[in-house]
Amino acid sequence: MEYLISITIGYLLGSFPTAYVVLRKKGIDITQAGSGNVGAMNSFEVTNSKAIGIIVLIFDFLKGFLSVLIIRFIYPESFVLQGMSLIFAIFSHCFNPWINFNGGRGLATASGGIVLIIYPLIFVWLILWAITFILKKNIHLSNIAATILSMLIVFNNSELSIKYSSPKANSSESIVLIFTLGSLIILIKHIEPLKELIKDFKEKGIRK
Repeated sequence: MEYLISITIGYLLGSFPTAYVVLRKKGIDITQAGSGNVGAMNSFEVTNSKAIGIIVLIFDFLKGFLSVLIIRFIYPESFVLQGMSLIFAIFSHCFNPWINFNGGRGLATASGGIVLIIYPLIFVWLILWAITFILKKNIHLSNIAATILSMLIVFNNSELSIKYSSPKANSSESIVLIFTLGSLIILIKHIEPLKELIKDFKEKGIRK
């Protein structure tokens, strides 16, 4: 029953289609505009409005944050239940049932929950993202690299991750499971941008 409650709360909160609702008020169907991604970055690019991009970013962040916070009130000692709520918030954000399973890429929603259950990982991810962006000047590549490298850091330092987890995780396996599932969902949503990056790389190679 505990798992069902955790999953349901995360799924329902994550499924609120923030970008779709905000841009609909301006007569724009974000699933058909720009990249079609239902997230903050595409909202900004489609509207050229920093305010709209920030609003979408904040609300998507809050979906993950509240998913964990609510379960924390109900099951304050369970890392797994709070983590599962976050996983399903990310999943329903990325594959939203209200808009034909379109959605965002999950980073803002994931960040909202991670800041509660293991906050140092946010700083690790941001540092890795910044380094990759400085070197490659590509947002999607930076997202992919930072997510993969952060996941590997958790794999190789699971005991340290337990130390900084809140609430304290019962085992390294639970930490690895939560972050593997979350990272995989995010990476799946980056498959299309990755294909574009590979295509561009091949075209540049041919031109040379």
